[in-house]
Amino acid sequence: MSRPPLEVADLIRTAGAAFIERNRQWIRWKHVKVLLAIARCRTATLGGHVDQCTRCGHRATISYNSCRNRHCPKCQTAARERWIAARQKELLPTRYVHVVFTLPSQLARLALQNKKFIYGLLLQASAETLLEVARDQRHLGAEIGFFSVLHTWNQRLSLHPHVHCVIPAGGLSLDHTHWVTSPNRFFLPLKVLSRVFRGKFVAALKQAFQNGRLSLHGNLALLAQPKTFVAWLRPLFRKDWVVYAKPPFGGPQYVLQYLGRYTHRVAISNHRLVSFTDGKVTFRWRDSAHNNEQKFMTLPLDEFLRRFLLHVLPKGFVRIRNFGFLANRRRATLLPFCFQLLGAAQEPQAKQDVSSTNDSHDLWRCPKCGGPMVVVEKLTAAEIQLRSPPLLTAA
Repeated sequence: MSRPPLEVADLIRTAGAAFIERNRQWIRWKHVKVLLAIARCRTATLGGHVDQCTRCGHRATISYNSCRNRHCPKCQTAARERWIAARQKELLPTRYVHVVFTLPSQLARLALQNKKFIYGLLLQASAETLLEVARDQRHLGAEIGFFSVLHTWNQRLSLHPHVHCVIPAGGLSLDHTHWVTSPNRFFLPLKVLSRVFRGKFVAALKQAFQNGRLSLHGNLALLAQPKTFVAWLRPLFRKDWVVYAKPPFGGPQYVLQYLGRYTHRVAISNHRLVSFTDGKVTFRWRDSAHNNEQKFMTLPLDEFLRRFLLHVLPKGFVRIRNFGFLANRRRATLLPFCFQLLGAAQEPQAKQDVSSTNDSHDLWRCPKCGGPMVVVEKLTAAEIQLRSPPLLTAA
């Protein structure tokens, strides 16, 4: 894919400092840190390295280092490919399903003030719902395994917390004697998933309030009163929460391509940016309510960056998690058993010829012969400056 003409980094380098000054009343160091990282990404400020082909000896020019910030639009491609390559040996020879759990819009303000707790609860409640309903003999009657990915945005960059779950279409029988396959066009009943998910989430929310774990300030200060909080939660039970399942799709070969759409996304990619004119940013967005029609939205720079920073995750928060027989403590024993029951052998992890310091996939392979490139020299920002051509001075 060609380099986009406009990047988030260009917006930050052009007007980021002024944006920070205008928004001192709410902006925090974590937001500034993300903006600085994106602005410096793949510039001489972070230093660089030189790659050389191990086959023909071709030596590339200096490449600037990446910031490796997980909110940076330019740093996620290589991270996604490394993650997918690591998961390749875990893909079972069966169909897969994709289930999405979404929080009601009424909880968005609460999520903003309690990101770590609400997002963690969203991941945990959705996982427990899938595991519980799948084990029920009235439904699948099996132990499933899956991974979940948290997204917090919609196409217009508004807050929209939801979890994508990618699940093999079946699971281990409860006595671990055989593999239980789900029907071709049916996995688990969505209405049951919706109501169990709602019950688990609200119950945990009430318990957290009683234990004083929720931060309620600003426009949510009134909810600190127990009766007000309970009354505020009551409307959430008047409608089903959104749980969406896409039809089962193909086997492991297709899953690898499918996963890349969800695992390491950021709020907006550089390729969706259209223009930056007169202090306003225009970007593309897809309207799912109208057959995914592509539309354009124009926002003032301050509003665009404010929406972008809404999706900065808490420090150390893990947004991709494994559950069931793919959980970290159970995967080593149960996953090979699943392969055995499906009549297939688990493939060994493929080796990767990847530079440990370079995030640019194009430089992993030699442009001359296609051989693997390795880092042969690392340069600091000062060393890059010394290697720069001297400036011409006026006579």
